[in-house]
Order: sequence, then structure tokens, then C-alpha cells
Amino acid sequence: MAVGECCYFRIKLLLLLILFLHRSSFLLAHSSTSLQTPQRETIEIGVGTGSGIGGGGGGGGGGGGGRDPQPSDFPNPKQYYAYIVIQRFKKTITCDPNNVTGTWVGNLPCTYQGFYCEAPPDSPNTPTIASVDFNGFHLCAPTIAGFIDQLPDLALFHANSNNFTGTIPDLTPLQYFYELDVSNNNMSGSFPGNVLPLANLTFLDLRFNLFAGTVPSSIFNIALDVLFLNNNNFNQPLPANLGYTTVAYLTLANNGFTGPIPKSISKAGSTLLEVLFLNNRLSGCLPYEIGLLSEATVFDAGFNQITGPIPLSFGCLQKVEQLNLAGNFLYGNVPDVVCRLAKTGQLANLSLSGNYFTWIGHSCWELVKSGVLDVRQNCIPGFPEQRHPAECWWFFAQPKHYCPFLHFIPCECPVPPATPRTPEAMQRQAEAPHPYTAYKALHRRDGN
Repeated sequence: MAVGECCYFRIKLLLLLILFLHRSSFLLAHSSTSLQTPQRETIEIGVGTGSGIGGGGGGGGGGGGGRDPQPSDFPNPKQYYAYIVIQRFKKTITCDPNNVTGTWVGNLPCTYQGFYCEAPPDSPNTPTIASVDFNGFHLCAPTIAGFIDQLPDLALFHANSNNFTGTIPDLTPLQYFYELDVSNNNMSGSFPGNVLPLANLTFLDLRFNLFAGTVPSSIFNIALDVLFLNNNNFNQPLPANLGYTTVAYLTLANNGFTGPIPKSISKAGSTLLEVLFLNNRLSGCLPYEIGLLSEATVFDAGFNQITGPIPLSFGCLQKVEQLNLAGNFLYGNVPDVVCRLAKTGQLANLSLSGNYFTWIGHSCWELVKSGVLDVRQNCIPGFPEQRHPAECWWFFAQPKHYCPFLHFIPCECPVPPATPRTPEAMQRQAEAPHPYTAYKALHRRDGN
């Protein structure tokens, strides 16, 4: 090849190489730009998605989607604060079989299931949560502390038949609070002393829980109308000041209370309507002062260890309808003056079975025939369904606790009416259902 041709070939090859390198640099620069653009778009989509999820539904701001309600969304600041408290409590609930909490959404807490609003006295134009009624909801939560104690205008909390544990929080900051029902839950520990300073409390229902130990005597100094403590594990002597209570309905049944019924019970003569002591470990004598309960319609001390005779003062219980002393260690005669209450008063049921009585008054015979009086499993000669004579002999051979017997009757016993009720009428009254508040308290709301 000639020298000129060789130079020409080299120059041409060099030009092609320069052109190739220039084109490659352009392509490389263009490729880098193309790769960076999708990466930036992904970041932008990621930020947008994050804002949407965290702040209210795919970037849906303002009043749309699922953004957290703001104070300005609520009817008033009190309801906004209640919303915060409710949502915090909602997060602690571990079971909700009826999906009650599914209604606890939005900026109108007064419409949530179980919550009710009223305007407090100090803010007549500011309705807010005034009562909470969870009865029968079967909610589960480890505690109600941090919930009801954080609703400053709350007046009532009813939570029968749930599965709340823990105990009662400090409610003293709640100036309007007056009704507390936590019955049929799984609360435990000692008596919830936080209820004692509540000046306005009128209704206290702690039944069907696991509270144990002693009941403070100061509970009987609070101006309550209703006190239900039955079906717990309280186990001390009844406080001596029990009779200073103002309650109309008192249930202490199905615990482990010991000792005698306090004589101070006469102090409640004008207020106490129904009282249940049954199924404890009470002992001693029936105090004469029980006969001074002039307004009582129900007196039930059945299934204890009470001994001695029935005081004649029981003949003054003119309004009593249900008188149950069955399942004790009572003995002696059944006073005629007590049986006469079926004619002169309102007595519909007199349960004395499972004791050691040896005789009944003349007026009592008619009550046995009509079904008003039950004296089975006693030691009455000639009566059916009595204890075996050997059992009666053994009982009377044992030393007895001395019980004074006063022959004085502290009232004027009415004369039986000229046209007394027939045995058939008394039997119908004994069999008729009666809506006694105290006896209803012995049943759980859910039917158990």
C-alpha cells in the first residue's frame, strides 16, 4: 500500500473513532437522566402515599377521608376532650362481642353507643358526656382508670355485665358524680375506698365481683339510697354503725360477714325498706331492735348461724311482706304475734324452715295450711317433715348462747280485721310475684 493511501486510511479511522466516542458520551448522559427520573417519581409517590395514610386518606385533606378530627370539628371543647378520652380507652378494650366500639367514631361523641350528653349546671349551653351506660355490653378492659375519672362532667357510670378488672379510680374530681354500678365484672382487691369521699353518691352497686376483706364503717355514714355489696368475698363482722345508713335497699348477701346483726339497725327504722343478710356467717341473737324497722317490707337473714328465740318485737313489722329466717339455729316458740302479721299487716311469706323451733302460736297454724309459713325441718311434735328426734335431742343438749327475751312489745298490735283474709287469699298473695329490688340484686343482669 502506498504511503498516501495509508495516511488517508488512518485519518478516516481516527474520525470514525472520535464520532463513536462523542455519540457514546451523549447516550450515556441521556441514559443517566432517564434512570434518575423514575427514582425521583418513586420518592414523590412515597411521600404522597405517606401523607395520605398518616394524614387522612391518600392526601385527602380538609374535611375529607380519615383525618383526625380537630377541635373545631366538635360542637364544643368539652366534647372534643371527651372524644380524646374515649378514643384512648377504646385502645385498651380487648374484647367487644357486640362491636359497640364500632360506633365510637366521628366528631359527635354524644351519638356513640353507651354515651349520653347533658349540659352541666356550670355550663348550661355546653352539652357534654354526663352518663355512661355499658350495661350488658360484655366489654373487656384491664382497667377503667384513666377513663371515667377523666370525664369531668360525668354523673353516672353503669357497667353491669362486662369484664372490667382492676378497681375503682379516684373520682373525687367529678363534682356531679352520684351513681356507680360496676356489678357483675371481675374487679378485685379490697373495698374500693375511692368511693368514700364522694359527697353526692346515692347509688353504689359492687355486687358480683371479687372484692375482699373489710367494708369500711364510713360507708354507712354516706347518704346513699342504694348499697349492693352482695356476692363478693367480704369477711369481717358487720360494722357497729350499720344502722346509721340512710339506704332504702341494702344487700349484704352471699359474702362471709360474721358476728351479730348490730343493734344500731333500729336507727334505720324510717328509711330501710329491704335488707338482705342471707348466706353469710352471722351469729349471735336476733336483736330486739329489728322490730323497730317500721318501713321494712323485706327482712332476710336466712342461712346464717343466728341462734335464740324470735323477739316479740317482730310483731311490730307491720309492713313486712317477706320475712326469712330459715337455715339458722333458732329455737323456742314461733310467736303468735308474728304470725298475726298475715292478718293485721302485709306478711305474705314467713320462712322458718331448717331451725329448731318446738312450738308455733295459735295464729300460725292457719299460715302453715295456706303456705304462708314454712316450718319444715324443725323439732315441732306432730308436724310432718321435721328433724329426726335424735338430731333435736343433740341440739338441745349443747350449751346455748344466752339471748335475753323481752316480753315487752314496742308497739300497739292491731286487732285483726272483722273480715280477715281467707286462707285462699293469703295463699294467692304468697304465690304472687313481687318485684322486690333487693332480691333482684341477687341475680346477674345477663340472666346467670
